[in-house]
Amino acid sequence: MIYRSKAPLRIGLAGGGTDVSPYSDQFGGAILNATVSLFAYANIELLTENIIIVEALDRKEEQCFEFATSLPIDGTLDLLKGVYNRIQKDFGMPSSGFRLSTFVDAPAGSGLGTSSTLVVAIIGAFVEMLKLPLGDYDIAHLAYQIEREDLKLAGGKQDQYAAMFGGVNFMEFYEGDKVIVNPLRIKSQYLHELENNLVLYFTANSRESAAIINEQVKNVTNKNEKSIEAMHQLKEQARMMKEALLKGKLNEFGEILDFGFQQKRRMAHNISNSRIEEIYEAAKKTGATGGKISGAGGGGFMIFYCPGNTHHAVIEELNKFGGEVKNYTFTKFGLTTWCA
Repeated sequence: MIYRSKAPLRIGLAGGGTDVSPYSDQFGGAILNATVSLFAYANIELLTENIIIVEALDRKEEQCFEFATSLPIDGTLDLLKGVYNRIQKDFGMPSSGFRLSTFVDAPAGSGLGTSSTLVVAIIGAFVEMLKLPLGDYDIAHLAYQIEREDLKLAGGKQDQYAAMFGGVNFMEFYEGDKVIVNPLRIKSQYLHELENNLVLYFTANSRESAAIINEQVKNVTNKNEKSIEAMHQLKEQARMMKEALLKGKLNEFGEILDFGFQQKRRMAHNISNSRIEEIYEAAKKTGATGGKISGAGGGGFMIFYCPGNTHHAVIEELNKFGGEVKNYTFTKFGLTTWCA
């Protein structure tokens, strides 16, 4: 028997960074994101041997252990082992061997929420296997706890909920890990136009987000007024974009993205760099009205809004920088699990 799951990666459209504590605890955060047709996959295959095999097929990494109720967190495949350890601790598992294998359609550090989405997918496979009575919010919150508390990984809260719920969501974050997910009912014609005009570009550089996020946290803790005001503006950007999407005012989309790009630079150092600035300006000169860095910043994916038929010229220009334009579609569904 094989238990399978997949969860979609997300594009952060507005409000990025306001889901990170302590900002969200003190001021409340707001994010607008949308899931796309790039996925994290997890598979659990039962074995006759009393061993545990964990492997990341995309990274070509594998570890094998004698069956144990806790696996070592040692810097290799920690997301896989961390989920297993928490599931074992909270729910218990039969003393039988299995192979846990994963695959992600985008590299780690690309800014599409790969790590959190992978954790959600792995939890989903265990939920399918063990028939655990966990709801959508339960799974997303458990994924957050595993990453932020068990594994001590820096980051926010949006990615786990995007992967779980799927679709276009306006998310609100409050003190005490309170999260409210508001699914948006966007008219299909607006989504089709957004999908047509929004270019997803991988800069060919992944990045380590922890340092950027840690500086952002430090800026809030130290009451850095410039950084905090930028986060206030990004929260307002999420509300502006929600209204534009719901009302079909896509002509405002690029300008709202550009407003957010200017604000995000003020949150922490290294969110942008000379290469990102060069790419951004080149895209704007060839027709994009705005864009943003996906995720914490520093590299990974960028998105650009290209109205009319300008996306062809923008793509041609972006190709000169050695990255890759990624084809995608928006997805309506989040975590999906099944057995084979």
